[in-house]
Amino acid sequence: MTATLPTEVTATHAIVQPALRDAVAGLEPAMRKVVSYHLGWTDENGESADGGGGKALRPALALLAAQAVRSAPEAALPGAVAVELVHNFSLLHDDVMDGDLERRHRPTVWRLFGTPAAILAGDALLTLAVDTLERAADPVATRCLTAAVQRLINGQSADVGFEHRVEVGLAECLEMADGKTASLMRCSAELGALLGKADPVQTELLAEFGRCLGMAFQLVDDLLGIWGSQEITGKPVLADLRVRKKSVPVVAALTSGTGEGDALREFYRQSHPPTEEELRTMADLIERSGALAWTRERAQDYVVEARSCLDRIAAPSPIHAALSDLTRFIVERDR
Repeated sequence: MTATLPTEVTATHAIVQPALRDAVAGLEPAMRKVVSYHLGWTDENGESADGGGGKALRPALALLAAQAVRSAPEAALPGAVAVELVHNFSLLHDDVMDGDLERRHRPTVWRLFGTPAAILAGDALLTLAVDTLERAADPVATRCLTAAVQRLINGQSADVGFEHRVEVGLAECLEMADGKTASLMRCSAELGALLGKADPVQTELLAEFGRCLGMAFQLVDDLLGIWGSQEITGKPVLADLRVRKKSVPVVAALTSGTGEGDALREFYRQSHPPTEEELRTMADLIERSGALAWTRERAQDYVVEARSCLDRIAAPSPIHAALSDLTRFIVERDR
């Protein structure tokens, strides 16, 4: 059964989307056209369209974090918009670096508008994010965002670097995931707490909740990158194995000390494009090495850690329930 976002999460879209559109409206027309397409608001010709958009987990997390410390969700709106802009900056650049042809079942920006336009649109979103948050006149919040962006960039750099290395340790692979994904999820919750005027203990608990949520999200994402359905994810079956990506389950298998891990290493040392049969064999080796089960269990461990943080915050019951439901969605999702 397909996991669905909690109602409280989807309800935040009505608050965030108008503010996000207002922010993007301030971009120069050429950039605005590219960004509006990427966000699913328009087609490639600039005409109104429903391109689906993303899950918008990060802005929802910011608003819910503010509510968790008994502030109005609107208090965290600048932070919510900022993290969504940063997230989409990273997606635009990721699609270029990975050479992905589709995102959300539509052609990627670089494929339609060219690589320079995709890079510049990402840059525009990053500067717009900082500008949006600076208008909230909270220098601590701005520093939180810029630190998260730096960790995100470092994580992405490590991910790219792994492609050219024969050996990658599991600890450094998890550290890469922490930077690439969990840093912005942590920032989302932390910004909600900061802008909601939480005390330092509440702020740290919410930040750690976001980090654990982000780690669980990335581990599930890595599983979907191998075993996800193309019809649902929009990515080819066994997508990460096609490019010999060293994701967490792959590295867990490679470092498992098993015969299956050794056999997988031989596939990863080859340079030719893997055949469909080789792809299926690699996926089977990862599963038989125990790495699939280990990754699932580790994702669940992060969820347990996240819920432990949540239980120590005296959040209103509906918000506590919504954030708890969000942790369940993270590990049960199929896209």
